[in-house]
Amino acid sequence: MNYLAITKDEMLQGSGLRVALWVSGCEQHCKGCHNAYSWDRNLGKKFGLEAILEIYKELDKDYIAGLSILGGNPTEEYNIETVTMLCKYVKKNYPNKNIWVYSGHTFEKLKNFELLKYIDVLVDGKFIEELADIKYPYAGSTNQRLVDIPKTLKYGKIILIDT
Repeated sequence: MNYLAITKDEMLQGSGLRVALWVSGCEQHCKGCHNAYSWDRNLGKKFGLEAILEIYKELDKDYIAGLSILGGNPTEEYNIETVTMLCKYVKKNYPNKNIWVYSGHTFEKLKNFELLKYIDVLVDGKFIEELADIKYPYAGSTNQRLVDIPKTLKYGKIILIDT
């Protein structure tokens, strides 16, 4: 997996201050995407130990609420294995931090993926330019849902987070 950036003290990609991993590659190609440069899966650097240590260094800070993974699309087939392993280890080593994953795919498509065991919020669905709303918290268009994954898995129906 390649990634474009690791940003610190993010305030727009989830609740609280966060560290964000911006992965390369997206097959959705949504009209009006503000991250269209991230579609090419070969851009950026190879994700490895150096990136993991940088993320962990940020997560060590008490004021950092958690990790957001976006891009690109972290749930593309060429990204999901690495993203799942990262989320598994972050959840194990930082159980009090939350993990948000942004995906152009819906929960229904991802519901059987191991990744969901390790994340707290899935921002799902394609960006739809006609539904774009800058006042809609944590997502680009109003069709995108902020799915509370632990509650959704527990109750067997989609539960959205309160914003």
